[in-house]
Amino acid sequence: MADSKTPGETKVTGLRAPKPCVMCGKPSDRKFHPFCSKHCADLDLGKWLNGSYAIPVVEEDGAEFDEEN
Repeated sequence: MADSKTPGETKVTGLRAPKPCVMCGKPSDRKFHPFCSKHCADLDLGKWLNGSYAIPVVEEDGAEFDEEN
């Protein structure tokens, strides 16, 4: 019996269902996971680099530390 695959061709079954791109909602691409394209990946990187993704911090006034000393 002849094999129906061409040389070098493999069949890979994904472990999970594909999720939408976290930037635009289009189906994500395995090459750019979790994004759909290099463009969306670069947009996300830009947000990290310019500080858009910042964890808000509540500043303590330090009064409780002064009372202990």
